Amino acid sequence: MSRVVIVGGGLAAATTAGTLRDDGFDGDITLIGGEPIPPYERPPLSKEYLRGDETEPQWVRPPDWYAQNAIDARLGVRVERLLATERVVELEGGERVPFDQAVIATGVRNRRLPIPGIDLAGVLDLRSVPDADAIREEASGASKAVVVGMGFIGAEVASSLRQRGLDVTVVEFFATPLERVLGAELGRVIEALHRDHGVEMVFRDAAEAFEGVGRFEALVTKEGRRIEGDLAVVGVGVEPMTEVASDDLRIDNGIPVDAMLRTAVDGVWAIGDVARHDHPVFGPIRVEHFDNALRMGETVARNVQGARVVHDDPHWFWSDQYDEQIQMSGFAMSWDQTVIRGNVKDRSFAAFLLRDGQLLSTFSMNHKFDVRRSMPLIATRAHPDPGVLSDPDFDLRQLHPPKE
Repeated sequence: MSRVVIVGGGLAAATTAGTLRDDGFDGDITLIGGEPIPPYERPPLSKEYLRGDETEPQWVRPPDWYAQNAIDARLGVRVERLLATERVVELEGGERVPFDQAVIATGVRNRRLPIPGIDLAGVLDLRSVPDADAIREEASGASKAVVVGMGFIGAEVASSLRQRGLDVTVVEFFATPLERVLGAELGRVIEALHRDHGVEMVFRDAAEAFEGVGRFEALVTKEGRRIEGDLAVVGVGVEPMTEVASDDLRIDNGIPVDAMLRTAVDGVWAIGDVARHDHPVFGPIRVEHFDNALRMGETVARNVQGARVVHDDPHWFWSDQYDEQIQMSGFAMSWDQTVIRGNVKDRSFAAFLLRDGQLLSTFSMNHKFDVRRSMPLIATRAHPDPGVLSDPDFDLRQLHPPKE
């Protein structure tokens, strides 16, 4: 096993290459990324970078690290197909790159709304550095923005644009921001935060068409509202980029992998946003967070070298909106109980999401310790006493399983 090919140019891909070299792997490593610049961290694009607080991308590894560490980094190169049984990666133009082990880390792409006007100048979305540059350029001469979608990206973009001084109107299909992730009760906390900062919010409505002569002038919604603006930013979810996978690899909301990140073909792995991972606690899930991509890259690098590490990370995520510290751990598609610790009105609380008494996820605002301290409980399928969870004076570390 001397040739490892990594298909992808993001955090998960770069972390895989970096961990291999850090561990002393001295075989050939080829990293093939579609973007023409080295791998960078995406979270700042909707936060510091979009606000203008940072002027350079945050690189996963310094740009010159790849050459210094004998990584064949092929950037701005499109992969046509990974032919798993033939053990080659086929590039645009026909070149074939052979491998002994291959790691697919192709990530996701933004969903595009199939509606009139989506291609107008001034109708933007955010995934890459050029996307963020385009939004910053449009925002620099604008006074009002329309944001379609109020998931984490939409909420962060709305926050950043408000902090740049723009008036912002958000249109969201659900009844609150982040309703699918947090539920209505916690979603209303996010809504109140944005309203307090002057964001106008329209719920239970959706984009019908973007209007304008040559460039965006207004959004027309399905309920008949016409919302004028100087630019629009669309954030309505993503879809996994699975088209590089050959027929040998099954596709099901991403590329399915087992607990050790192995695909159905020996020696082929999938990680990051594109991987539908069989998690020991949560079952098959696909997670689109920074921390998951980072830790999957570390895990797969060790497994490529012969380890048998189960990827059982309980997941952790953060979001910057205005001056609030927002964190989340675990994974919950549904829950039947929410336990609050702290004061929701003052936006200083932790919310524990449970199903059948099992702690699945923790969400917090300005309550920084409880998310981290709950992660070992999530990882061990704990059924903590709700009274203990709600007690702000109880240290959750007392419930941690003893270290072996």
